[in-house]
Amino acid sequence: MEGFKSSALGRVTVYSIQGCPHCVQAKATLRSLGIPVCEVDVGLHSELRVKLKELTGRSTVPQIFFNSVHVGGNDDLQKLVMHIFRMFPSKHLLTLHLVYGTFEQSRSFCLPAAELSLLLRELILKLFSEHLSADGKCVDYKGMSVDPAFERYCELAIQLQRVELLSLSREEKLAFFINIYNALVIHGYLRLGAPTNMWQRYKFFNYVSYLIGGEVFTLQDIENGVLRGNRKGIAQLRKPFSKTDPRLQVALPDAEPLIHFALNCGAKGCPPIKTYTPQDIDSQLLTAAEAFLENDDACMVDSGKNEVCLSQIFKWYKADFGGTDEKVHLNWVLDHMGDSPKKTSLQDVLSAGKTKVSFLPYDWSSNSAH
Repeated sequence: MEGFKSSALGRVTVYSIQGCPHCVQAKATLRSLGIPVCEVDVGLHSELRVKLKELTGRSTVPQIFFNSVHVGGNDDLQKLVMHIFRMFPSKHLLTLHLVYGTFEQSRSFCLPAAELSLLLRELILKLFSEHLSADGKCVDYKGMSVDPAFERYCELAIQLQRVELLSLSREEKLAFFINIYNALVIHGYLRLGAPTNMWQRYKFFNYVSYLIGGEVFTLQDIENGVLRGNRKGIAQLRKPFSKTDPRLQVALPDAEPLIHFALNCGAKGCPPIKTYTPQDIDSQLLTAAEAFLENDDACMVDSGKNEVCLSQIFKWYKADFGGTDEKVHLNWVLDHMGDSPKKTSLQDVLSAGKTKVSFLPYDWSSNSAH
């Protein structure tokens, strides 16, 4: 499937000096990828050396920028390109990892994230109203891909690179990043298709990304780095953000367990897709959790066997729900259930003691309506 298309309306700037072999290599690499290069010879503009050091903290050349975003020197560029091609041998996938909209023209640097989130949410709501099933479980990707509103969404998503994230409150971060995550999954599905096996899913969630506030955020970064308070995700050996990673400043201070009932990874086993607002985000998330737990795909109670079957979400993210103690998990589930016969059954099972906990199979098939 065709990868993201970058129209070179923006600018890749390489600050260099004549005769520098590292500068020559960096420019050759960019041009071999079909990326137009604007070269600035700091040897002819000595005043730029001081400014460049102020901006980058480095006095060496080349220094490479994508619009207002500093990429680094030649070594940084070569490592980035090698890493991408190692994971994605197909050349057309490069622009996905380098982030949709990187090369678009920017007229100013910062935008209020909350304001942009609201505009994006309005477009997402329009798309969902036309192409999402009534229960929020199935997406008409084919119809959405040709909807003019999707193209408008893509144009607006480019502006994410210029938002200012550090001023966001906890509630604004939750709504902003949940909505962006769900939209980015759909965006990735539309451009690249749905992953069909474990390895493809791993690549999809670790490399499909947006440039937000000058930093790359993959789906994995958004879920585990920001919304889970920088905790290791499934099959991750380390935390998403190191202590020196600037994205760590955006991460929530603690894991938010309720986000697991709002994030939709494009599989049928996921919670329904909705949009969220910061004004009453906590009550919205509680409602989402209650609805999810009422579904037998997420929680089943067998009073006769004294057994409770839970979604794999509670196994994968057990640290968010109280650690390894299954009784703590069940008490968390009970506390977040709405009044229903299922809740009454769970109370009876817990009161009886010696409850058996098992986990339901997870449906990884695509939520495509076709």
